[in-house]
Amino acid sequence: MSAVLRSPLFLVLALWAAGLGAAAQFAKIVVIFPELQAHYGETGAASGYLVSFISVVGMLLGLIAGIIAIHVGIRRLLIAGLVLGAAVSVWQATLPGFEWMLASRLVEGLAHLAIVVTAPTLIAQYSAPRYQGMALTLWGSYFGVAFAALALVAPAMLARFGLWSLPAFHAVYMAALAALLALALPRERRQHPLSLPSPGEIARRHWAVYSSPFIGAPALGWLFYTLTFVSMLAVLPPMLDPEVRPFAAAAMPLSSILSSLSLGNLLLRRMPAVGVIIAGFASAIALVLVYVLTGPDPWLFIALFAALGLVQGASFAAVPQLNASLADRSLANGGIAQTGNLGNALGTPALLAVTTAGSAAGLPILLVGSYATAIVVHAAMARARARSTVSAD
Repeated sequence: MSAVLRSPLFLVLALWAAGLGAAAQFAKIVVIFPELQAHYGETGAASGYLVSFISVVGMLLGLIAGIIAIHVGIRRLLIAGLVLGAAVSVWQATLPGFEWMLASRLVEGLAHLAIVVTAPTLIAQYSAPRYQGMALTLWGSYFGVAFAALALVAPAMLARFGLWSLPAFHAVYMAALAALLALALPRERRQHPLSLPSPGEIARRHWAVYSSPFIGAPALGWLFYTLTFVSMLAVLPPMLDPEVRPFAAAAMPLSSILSSLSLGNLLLRRMPAVGVIIAGFASAIALVLVYVLTGPDPWLFIALFAALGLVQGASFAAVPQLNASLADRSLANGGIAQTGNLGNALGTPALLAVTTAGSAAGLPILLVGSYATAIVVHAAMARARARSTVSAD
């Protein structure tokens, strides 16, 4: 039994399952959002903070979570995040007052960060080099899979047990994973003293990460991916005829996952992860230009999300390809968490602004501009890495 628990395949799947729990911290609110609004009554626009508070925490503290992981240990921080996530869900299952529920979402943001920074770092550590791209592509699917799963089970749970059942189920899931991973993950030696980083160190690390062509490259490209991905799920379906809108809304994120797990994995075996990222952004630009010529079409939108699926998995695969040490990988994943939350926070208001402004050119200009900038950033980082390698030789 111990051999099974310590096998790389089991560890990767268990860590991916932890990612599903982290994504469910968003999904458990989103899929029952109308019911929560009805439960809490006249909270108005403030009810939206039930969803967004986790993003705010990640936007502010994403990279700090990577720094803390270096100090306290990656395994320790992951298990602490799962335990904290379980405890918060237990509290939420009591359906506390609205202000207390909002406060719990801030605390939950800390648990979420602990998981999404540490789990992909450990997946890269325990995957054999030949399977690393596949394992991290699987990790990249955690958000979409969790949303799809909870969307399927939530209606039956609500009908039978009520609102409390979803956070209660999530608490049991997170606690079980914390216990499982505490048994399965090898204990680590602490490489740094157990202490929190000073404000000066935090500022220095932010500068070091985002100025590094190795550590910062995946996070900077990820910013432009998240700037449009979630926001397009809100903006594009209403452009379609009502009869095809539900199909397109469901198929767009699924096509991204399927593309990442199939074509993305195939390409990662033949070319570097950054090359796959650039190919995904370039394909997305081509499809946006087709949209300019043809107008809205469900299959065109599905193809656009499939192109972005290449960016999804390859961005996580780029972290271990560009960074050899666990410390650098932890910082890189912290950067991805930070820029991802920043992109999610800014993207939907930006796309809504350009689509409601009345100009047909606004949306394609924003999309092409985002993807072209991502390609330029990755190309510039690649040149910086090449110069760094030459100077080191």
